[in-house]
Amino acid sequence: YQQNPKTYAIVKQLLAEGNAGELQKYFGSRMEFGTAGLRAAMGAGISHMNDLTIIQTTQGFCRYLEKNFSDLKKRGVVIGFDARAHLSSGGSSKRFARLAANTFISQGVPVYLFSDIIPTPFVPYTVTHLKLCAGIMVTASHNPKQDNGYKVYWENGAQIISPHDKGISQAIEENQEPWPQAWDDKLIDSSPLLHDPYAMVNKEYFKDIQKQCFYRNINKETNLKFVHTSVHGVGHKFVQLAFKAFDLSPPFAVPEQKDPDPDFPTVKYPNPEEGKGVLTLSFALAEKDGARIILANDPDADRLAVAEKQESGEWKVFSGNELGALLGWWIFTCWKNNSRDSGAIKDVYMLSSTVSSKILRAIALKEGFHFEETLTGFKWMGNRAKQLMDQGKAVLFAFEEAIGYMCCPAVLDKDGVSAAVITAEMASFLATRNLSLSQQLKAVYDEYGFHITKASYFICHDPKVIQQLFDNLRNFDGKNTYPKSCGRFKVSGIRDLTTGYDSSQPDQKAILPTSKSSQMITFTFANGGVATMRTSGTEPKIKYYSELCAPPGNSDVEQLKKELDELVNALEKHFFQPEKNKLQRKTE
Repeated sequence: YQQNPKTYAIVKQLLAEGNAGELQKYFGSRMEFGTAGLRAAMGAGISHMNDLTIIQTTQGFCRYLEKNFSDLKKRGVVIGFDARAHLSSGGSSKRFARLAANTFISQGVPVYLFSDIIPTPFVPYTVTHLKLCAGIMVTASHNPKQDNGYKVYWENGAQIISPHDKGISQAIEENQEPWPQAWDDKLIDSSPLLHDPYAMVNKEYFKDIQKQCFYRNINKETNLKFVHTSVHGVGHKFVQLAFKAFDLSPPFAVPEQKDPDPDFPTVKYPNPEEGKGVLTLSFALAEKDGARIILANDPDADRLAVAEKQESGEWKVFSGNELGALLGWWIFTCWKNNSRDSGAIKDVYMLSSTVSSKILRAIALKEGFHFEETLTGFKWMGNRAKQLMDQGKAVLFAFEEAIGYMCCPAVLDKDGVSAAVITAEMASFLATRNLSLSQQLKAVYDEYGFHITKASYFICHDPKVIQQLFDNLRNFDGKNTYPKSCGRFKVSGIRDLTTGYDSSQPDQKAILPTSKSSQMITFTFANGGVATMRTSGTEPKIKYYSELCAPPGNSDVEQLKKELDELVNALEKHFFQPEKNKLQRKTE
């Protein structure tokens, strides 16, 4: 019995060919539902994103929510989607979102289903704004075009953290048989339980982010020009609206990339983190229109990359850590200038993830506010921010080096739309002082100490090799001994968040939560360097992040860079051993 003729035909073909290997790939194991929800290629079988796996996932999620919220049928859930689509299997974000909505509505749960594509941050915004029980965003963010994903938010407006992932996962296992009208998504169109939050959120969100607008008069007058690209994703319309909300002239949109296109035809990977390759068309447009600053969102507009034309004519693409330093400085400065109460600073917080630059810690120490680090990923920062806000604290800003920024308390997740317009206001303000973003970044480092960072990754498709590599680090000089040095660099501290060991704590136990299912070890070096090696939750990568923090006054940047380069080379050679482990380097 077939419900989706396309996926049915794919499977039938494989059966006819007797292709056991492929069938094993499609049906061998179910996609794992983790704290990031689901992320996989669209296609047939339980290992892929398709109509059936979306129905099963939503049935499990629905049952889990019923168990956790007695008022689920009063409050309801929100569902949003991006513009992804996959012709050969008939899957698309919109179709998946409608099937998910149908599942909830069939159980009497009100659904706020966006009628059109939206940026991911609109889902957590709506959960908070309408006090809903949960949110779902169907997106694979910046992944390759064949992928899709299913991202889940809890009632607090942040992404789910453990134990919810396990609870939902178990509920999915228990609800695999599709409910009677599971496939008939046309039923929702006439249901009184279906609501469209699109118009309301497009009004309220842009009203809320204006609380972060401090220099409207400068914005109106500025002659600074901006280029914006949404990289074939959802961001175009919303960044235009954000500029309007701040009284800025609209940015020039890269015409070939401004409309959603699930094939992402002009880029190899739709990920602005990959740097200059994704920005080629933006550079060309900026040269043509005389724009000095480029703002680039990823396809679901929750992240932001920024580039600026330097005096030399070269373009500088800011790293996530550099933009985090600038936005942290800017948001704190705006807060300070607008704060009437001098004692309020003791309730001010900023957050960043443990693999991101510690520049916010340096600013916090000097200015007198609080800085906290969390585990990697915005789910941790969103949840921690909500806890702090519930205690009456002000969380001004949170960021991660993977170009994610939370600049506005109305969204407890990364948001590339508000980050883009706040960056534009900051640049416009600095221009009135004859300063570029790069010059201001240097001023931040001069005042709070240089923080030089370098991050990259190796690709490895063999989980056994990854396991071996980390086992080797834990048994480096005999059993249960970590490395004491890395080339010429002496190791002064070890924190292993897979096992929960931390050499710097009196009881040797790490403070941050540990997770046995992912690898993560942080080395501190005697020269002030820090390096973290970790596995990726969504890609076959072993990533590393390194940083050298200098106290204010040490301004020999070239020397610091050289020292960090040597540390990174030693890390690759001695700890990764790419030749021995047949690791594939990141290619530009």
